[in-house]
Amino acid sequence: MRVPVSWLRAYAAVPSSETGRDIAHRLIAAGLEVETVDVIGGDVKGPLVVGRVLGIEELVGHRKPIRFCRVEVGAAHGHPDTPGVRDVICGASNFAVGDLVAVALPGSVLAGGFEIESRKTYGHVSDGMICSAAEVGLAGDPAGIMVLPSDAGTPGDDAAPLLGLGEEVLDIAVTPDRGYALSIRGVAREAAIAYDVPFEDPGTVLSELPVPAEGEPHPCGTKDPTGCDLFTLRTIKGFDPSVPTPLWMLRRLEACGMRSVSLAVDVTNYVMLETGQPLHAFDLDSLRGPVRARRAHLGEKLETLDHVERLLDPDDIVIADDRGAVGLAGTMGGLDAEITRESTNLALEAAHFSPRGVARMSRRHKLSSEASRRFERGVDTTLAPYASAKATALLLELGGGTYLGMTGVEAGREPARVEMAAGLPAEVAGTPIDGSVAADLLRRVGCEVAVTGDTLVVTAPPWRPDLTDPYDLVEEVVRLVGYESVPSVLPAVPAQRGWTRDQRLRRRAGIALAGAGYVEVPAYPFMGQADFDALRLPPDDPRRRAVRLANPLSDEAPLLRTTLLNGLLACARRNLSRGSDDLALFEQGLVFLALDGPSASSAGRPDVSARPSEAELDELDGVLPDQPRHFAVVLTGLRERAGWWGPGRTASWADAITAARVIAAAVGSEIDVAAGSDPIFHPGRCAALSSGGAVIGSAGELHPQVIAAAGLPARTCAMELDFDALTSAAVAVVPAPVVGTMPVAKEDVALVVDADVPAAAVMAALASGAGPLLESVRLFDEYSGEQIGAGRRSLAFSLRFRAPDRTLTAAEVAEARNGAVAAAEVALGAVLRS
Repeated sequence: MRVPVSWLRAYAAVPSSETGRDIAHRLIAAGLEVETVDVIGGDVKGPLVVGRVLGIEELVGHRKPIRFCRVEVGAAHGHPDTPGVRDVICGASNFAVGDLVAVALPGSVLAGGFEIESRKTYGHVSDGMICSAAEVGLAGDPAGIMVLPSDAGTPGDDAAPLLGLGEEVLDIAVTPDRGYALSIRGVAREAAIAYDVPFEDPGTVLSELPVPAEGEPHPCGTKDPTGCDLFTLRTIKGFDPSVPTPLWMLRRLEACGMRSVSLAVDVTNYVMLETGQPLHAFDLDSLRGPVRARRAHLGEKLETLDHVERLLDPDDIVIADDRGAVGLAGTMGGLDAEITRESTNLALEAAHFSPRGVARMSRRHKLSSEASRRFERGVDTTLAPYASAKATALLLELGGGTYLGMTGVEAGREPARVEMAAGLPAEVAGTPIDGSVAADLLRRVGCEVAVTGDTLVVTAPPWRPDLTDPYDLVEEVVRLVGYESVPSVLPAVPAQRGWTRDQRLRRRAGIALAGAGYVEVPAYPFMGQADFDALRLPPDDPRRRAVRLANPLSDEAPLLRTTLLNGLLACARRNLSRGSDDLALFEQGLVFLALDGPSASSAGRPDVSARPSEAELDELDGVLPDQPRHFAVVLTGLRERAGWWGPGRTASWADAITAARVIAAAVGSEIDVAAGSDPIFHPGRCAALSSGGAVIGSAGELHPQVIAAAGLPARTCAMELDFDALTSAAVAVVPAPVVGTMPVAKEDVALVVDADVPAAAVMAALASGAGPLLESVRLFDEYSGEQIGAGRRSLAFSLRFRAPDRTLTAAEVAEARNGAVAAAEVALGAVLRS
């Protein structure tokens, strides 16, 4: 919300010595987020005067229109050779002889530091500049000259005050709970409270209107009091739409960031900005029958003012006449009943709509407007007739016409009353706040306060729908007392028991991955159906059974994630787009797997006034999804960088498997690796990760289609495992490795096996047969060819033997080696290669 300081001062008697920055400081202290204090045309300097165009000579022979203009600028500003007159070259053509314009004289500086000087151009001397709105720092068409109203002043007058130059404007970021601050009325009230000065409330003054003329005002009503509990319609006939909007109103609208449309629209926008009540003017002649607020009919359509035809939802609140919907209530009008520059008969609507209904409708149609922003935050429930009276008075004053009166309907509404202990603000803030002080501060924000013993019975004003709880009132009291008066006291931290077993294990795994060169990243925890398709998950894959959010941040990602890979691949793509070519990223976090049975919507909602019962907690737990913790990595580019030591090495599927082993080793567990068939991964380069006989994850090279959909380089690798399943049997304390002091004995064996026998199975067989003297076994070579035979391959392993207390003899080493080979022969049919 942009608030011109001069407009704010019209209702709050802020001392004239206070600048915009002073006011901003007070408002920030009161809890409003003032982001900037702008000065309109702050960089415009020098003489800028009102001029009247006396003559125009069209210069021919140029590629664009060039006009040599004679402009009256007053006796004090004319050229010495032509008293009171200046000659100016101008390339715009939207003004005529007799028009008043803004003229920058030589020596002045316009927006952007553009200096004006007398110079010869197009064969004439241009002694100044006729300005557009953009050239003096105002909103407007930069290609067209700014034509001033005929009564703006006389030639030679200072144009800066007329244009609003030098006006300070507060730019306030209004939080959802302070919808009243989306108006000059609301911000002026806050300024008056901050300075303890009188406040004139424009929302409680009913403008004087003429006695309604003969004739019936247009009828209106509401068919759904839950969506619209107050609806008014004022009728004006004979309005002159050709009357221009007065300059003072234009400048205030522009300072607030709104463009001028027409007098009727500008007046409704002006009153909305001033009071906070959105208004809408219909072309009376285009209406068919009474205007009513109701819910949309199934299949009903409406073309809104943005020329988009919208299919309405039965939950939408619409304004309708006998032919159907003519507007989305509190959001945007319909094209069929739009007022135009020829509309002479107007129906001015002012109403109060359900904040929740407008918010849902605005979001459903992806349509946000100045009106919807206010209604969804809560508009004063009594303001509509006051605001429409103000707008009607302005329309009649500026555009003329005949007033036929107002029709309206209102549903009963009980004001909200909240009881609060008088000492609650002091208790919450931790600083002395007397109950009488709290009561006085609440009265200053507009509340009615009745004191009953030690209890304050507070009736919130109609413009503060956010005050519904004692702690809402506490917040009001504390912010007005001043947050700086609340002492900063660190809470006493009770003795802790340290990390839990699960916390220790996952921190250990994260540190191990970081030590292995991976960087931890947080990824977006939401997904959509398109993400499942990009990961090639088949329709029956359990990972497609996701939990849908009731109120998602994005309609494209309404589901809680069932895998970490989707978000991790997005992080990798973003880093690659920023020039990071070699990536090793990991993430740990929860995934959410929907279970069979009742959904969360079927569970009862316990009352918040007390702790839920055990039965209620059990019911809630029964509908929660399974939420295991996963670890996942993604690798692309070089895993080992090039240097003087040699060339770099590209990350491969083996590195993804190694990442799983790093995690397992860190938590004192083991992982078995076998060929896998996860659809996310390349069918020939995928490993299934198992622990305790159950598959807990996959690792390897991603499927080319998944890589293409993610926009990543070819042969990108990844790994994901269920960390909870891995650590279910892990030891809480991992023993330190034993450092052997005895010499090691090394033996290499090459075994020929069938091509489909996994190397991990051969390795396990060797380890089982070698006995306790075996320290490690490692695959270091693989060969297949004519010497081996079709369907066979040779696997070479390096065996290390060591005894903790002696040097092994040759016989002991040979016996252990032969036992390992024999076990592989029996278990897998392996043949020792000679």
